[in-house]
Order: sequence, then C-alpha cells, then structure tokens
Amino acid sequence: MRHALMTVKNFYGAAPLHLLALVICFALAGYAAVQTFPTSHWPWILVWFAGAAVGHDLIVFPLYALADRSLVRALRSVRPSSAAAPAPVPAVNHIRVPALGAGLLFLLFFPLIIQKGRSSYLAATGRTQQAYLGHWLLITAALFALSALIYALRLGSASQHRRTRGK
Repeated sequence: MRHALMTVKNFYGAAPLHLLALVICFALAGYAAVQTFPTSHWPWILVWFAGAAVGHDLIVFPLYALADRSLVRALRSVRPSSAAAPAPVPAVNHIRVPALGAGLLFLLFFPLIIQKGRSSYLAATGRTQQAYLGHWLLITAALFALSALIYALRLGSASQHRRTRGK
C-alpha cells in the first residue's frame, strides 16, 4: 500500500489526497456543466468565463500587482533599510487584507454601488440603491479600523515581549 502511494506521489507530483480533491472538484464542475448545457445560454456562459479569465489575467492582475508593489515600496521608504532592527510587526498584511476585503465587496456589489439598473431594482424590491455606497464605505472603514487595532495590539505585544526578553 505504501509503495502504491509513493508511486502515485512520484508520478503525480503531489500527495494522493490532492489528486482526490482535484478529481472531486472536476466531477462537481462537470455536473454543473451538464446541468447548465441543456439551456440555450451555455455559449454565453463559456464566453463569460473566458472573458473573465482573460480580463483578470491581462487587466486586473497587473493592476493589483502594481498596487501591491507600490504599497511594499512605500512602506519600505517610510522605514528605511538602514534602521537598526527590522520592524517587529510588518504592516503590509494589515493593509492588504482589508483592501482585499473592500475590493471584493466592491466587485460583488458594484452595480448596486454605482446604482446601475436603478428602475429595475426599485420595481423588484421597492427600495432604492442609495444606501449601498454608504454601507460599502462604512464596511471598508470598519475593516481598516479593525486591522489597525489588530496591528496596534500586535505592536504592543511585540514591544512587551522585547522588554521582558531584554531583562
């Protein structure tokens, strides 16, 4: 049994559990495709997926990679490398995580935030889209505030740890 697992691992390049997870994912995707293809809209679904993949890889990924590099460079310029000791707690992830959360929420609720389809939304729900921009801004502020609080707590803990270790 162990020899068979090692053979699979050597041939496949990863653990057999990884292969099993991939097979299950492909089976689920195949089931979803079989359920979708009888509809007349399946060519548009394929076009949408292809466009989303190309749009992400050619447009969106370079933009957020550039934003991330700019963030890292800006944080480096704030704390020069000539500092005696490295930063006790790196700040970069305390900016990345809430920015990612805000970006994903914006992407998810983009049509509502910019009030696209105002009349359809009003007819379907009886409500306006006025609150979505304010709610998104409040959630974004809360994400950054929570991240700043966690960063401050981590800085305090690191400072306390350095003081007790230095004694």
